[in-house]
Amino acid sequence: MYLSIWWFLLGLAVLLVLLYLGRWLYLRSVRMRNRLQMERIYTNITHELLTPLTIISASVDHLREAEPKYDNDYDLMQLNIQRMVRLLQTILETSKSQSGELKLRVSHGDVMKYIRETALTIEPLMQKKGLEFSISCTPESMMGWLDPDKLDKIIFNLLTNAAKYTEKQGRVELNVRTNRKFDHIIIRVSDNGIGIPKDRQKGLFHRFYDGEYRNRNTFGTGIGLSLTRDLVYLHRGTISFESEEGQGTTFTIDLPINKENFSPSQIDEQGKIRVNVPQTNLLDISEMERKSREELNARPEADENAYKLLLVEDNVELLMLMHQLLRTKYHIFTAQNGQKALTVIRSESLDLIVSDVMMPEMDGYELTKIVKSDADYSHLPVILLTAKVQDSDREDALRIGADDFITKPFRLSDLVLRIDNIIQNRQRIQHEFKQQTIVETKKKVTENPSPDNEFLQRAIQCVNDHLADADFDRDAFAREMGASQSTLYNKLRATTGMNVTSFIRDIRMKAIDDIIRQEPDLRVSDLAYRVGYKDPKYFSTAFKKEFGCQPKEYMEKIRRGEN
Repeated sequence: MYLSIWWFLLGLAVLLVLLYLGRWLYLRSVRMRNRLQMERIYTNITHELLTPLTIISASVDHLREAEPKYDNDYDLMQLNIQRMVRLLQTILETSKSQSGELKLRVSHGDVMKYIRETALTIEPLMQKKGLEFSISCTPESMMGWLDPDKLDKIIFNLLTNAAKYTEKQGRVELNVRTNRKFDHIIIRVSDNGIGIPKDRQKGLFHRFYDGEYRNRNTFGTGIGLSLTRDLVYLHRGTISFESEEGQGTTFTIDLPINKENFSPSQIDEQGKIRVNVPQTNLLDISEMERKSREELNARPEADENAYKLLLVEDNVELLMLMHQLLRTKYHIFTAQNGQKALTVIRSESLDLIVSDVMMPEMDGYELTKIVKSDADYSHLPVILLTAKVQDSDREDALRIGADDFITKPFRLSDLVLRIDNIIQNRQRIQHEFKQQTIVETKKKVTENPSPDNEFLQRAIQCVNDHLADADFDRDAFAREMGASQSTLYNKLRATTGMNVTSFIRDIRMKAIDDIIRQEPDLRVSDLAYRVGYKDPKYFSTAFKKEFGCQPKEYMEKIRRGEN
């Protein structure tokens, strides 16, 4: 009986195992079908996107011929078209690699010259980052077989990766040599950058590897090195690396270049490696910046009373474009990260900040937190620009104090509209303040508590406390408020539209009405002394400018009960 029970339990266990394996195999097959289906979808979408980009690129070239005066704008368009094409090609290659459809097609030509020319096209990127970049090929010329498209992606990924993790004034080196039999090439890409932490080296070539770009607030897709390894293996080569944190990293690739290393289906007998036509072609950003500065100098600037805007964006091209389009309407200051933006904020009297979110050194969220938590600058409106589209991202931005939030891609006209809306709202508040009496102003700021209104209430009370003090000037006002003169000016201009002297005069004039109503028989000279004027004649002039009549006429109207 016990034996029967044992066999029953054993059979049940086997059945459960078979059911579990069957379920696992079924789910695995479903996942595989879904993955293959998604890969086909990604591949098809990528192909579909490359076609309109090609048309756009051709259209830009046509416009350049028809209207060459906009040459700098065309360069910006082509630069970003190239970026999109390369990103889509990377996605396409990765999808092919996952599905086993990535094919090698080797051609014959000068291997060394091709590598040098490919690397030289990336030199503008190195210049933009302020890096020392050197290329060494030994021998300088050598014939062999390789796939130009695949080698281009290998070189591009390794060099751009080195640039990304190397600080300004750092060094990136490309060294290419052959072995003793002249049937392999050894490619080394070295940098003296931040290096790779030991705990992250194991998964370096894994797809969607997170890297250190998040900690450095730079960008990455997580597929560059994984795809590079796949392309090297496809080429029947090897890839390895050495890295020391804080010292730098060296990637070493060994590729065979003899025809015998490849199968007949991989060899393109008719094809030739076109040395002077590399796959990569990056525009010289330094030349674009120079042309942009010349164009800016030729355009009219905004008038001296225009609002002052700070644009914070690490993408140089977008920063240049926004600067060009906004310059005629506003006074523009620029910074390429939050840390540099703080320097501008502390040295200039600004009216509004427009900032990207994802930036190196200090991102837009951190910048906003610092600005909004600092009593000296909390009045500055902040508009954040971001590629993040989730509702939670918008909520996070508003929670830390951002006044508005725009998702990329956006139209510049939309940005101008948001800027104008904030400015017009400030102007409306300033107009209302000028029209209000002291009692109305105090009531309003009390009913609507906010950091700006609390500051305004303190400022009004401070002037009222020194109403009869003719020596109460900007310096004394700033000391009483516990603020610097620049901070006091910025806060008052943002909340009332007035400078410090105008604000003091406005509060004094607003106090006159209450004084006259309480003491209608007061002499003009005594009234002048009560509101801080030493010279009654000058007081009468200032009074007429404010109220449109002489003090005596105004007092007579009050006595008659006129409004």
